Amino acid sequence: MKVALLGLAQSGKKTFFSLLTGRKTGLPISLKEGESLEGMAPIYDPRVAALADMFKPERVKLAENIIVLCPDMVEGAGKRPWLEAARRCDLLCLVVRAFSSAEIYHPKGSVDAERDRAFLEAECILADLELIENRLARMAKEKRAGQTAQQAQEEHTLGKIREILEREMKWVSFDLAPHELEAIKSLNLLALQPLLWAYNVDENFLAGEPPGPGKGLFKISCRIEQEIMALDSLEDRQAYLKDLGVTASGLDRLNQTAYDALGLMSFYTVGKDEVRAWTIRKGTAAPAAAGKVHSDIERGFIRVEVIKYDDLMAAGGEAAAKSQGKSQVKGRDYVIEDGDVCHFRFNV
Repeated sequence: MKVALLGLAQSGKKTFFSLLTGRKTGLPISLKEGESLEGMAPIYDPRVAALADMFKPERVKLAENIIVLCPDMVEGAGKRPWLEAARRCDLLCLVVRAFSSAEIYHPKGSVDAERDRAFLEAECILADLELIENRLARMAKEKRAGQTAQQAQEEHTLGKIREILEREMKWVSFDLAPHELEAIKSLNLLALQPLLWAYNVDENFLAGEPPGPGKGLFKISCRIEQEIMALDSLEDRQAYLKDLGVTASGLDRLNQTAYDALGLMSFYTVGKDEVRAWTIRKGTAAPAAAGKVHSDIERGFIRVEVIKYDDLMAAGGEAAAKSQGKSQVKGRDYVIEDGDVCHFRFNV
């Protein structure tokens, strides 16, 4: 999964990127026009830690997100150098500055989170409207020589989306049928992507409800995240978070919120060689989940042996869970559930 980090200059998104990915690029990060940076962000999962403690494997592998640091969004700029990278992502995370600092300038001259949010939202909507207008104008010329059913569907769907965007000028839910989405999927419209708003706040505003209206909002404090990352032990980090009145770091909350927004979940494979989390979409059948581990396992899938994570932890081990009848053998039609600990059987 690719997550685009977007925002104005000095919003904290570069620091957020470095914290998420661990890329030692140095700050400030300098990007050429149109250039983006990518990094892998491991998704902290307490279930992986517990399984690793149980199986004592040689390797532990967490699930990961690909974080894409896009160029700054700039007011009044004719071009949108951030747009191409954002369209290639699965989810947009717009970072809004809500912290005060006399040392860090704001490109608009003052800190006003809701003003900036409105600008970022409008920029994304205008970019989509521009793309739709250009595509419809091109289709109008092309259909003089005739139009296929697929082209007619694309034209109709784009007109429907344009009408809604021009009327609302904000992110809204589109009631589109699968065949309508299929007709326009190649355009990668921003308005159809899942969206998160990350408000980069001062420490004293970290606890409590997120600012602003709507879903997909959460608060981070990049300064606090840096202090948390500097602590050596998990216990110290958890105690620090408790003192701040929050239950999880902003990094963990971003990953979990992104999972929820995209309908993702994790299953696990375990053994002495490796304990690993695998990311799949909710509703994935066992053979397709097996294909995440290796294509040969999907091709030669026979069955999957499943132990629920909670049952495994309660039993204290794999052998004990099996003796208690907690291991289930499932076939090709089994839909993997969040937290399943899986052993795939296959033959190729």
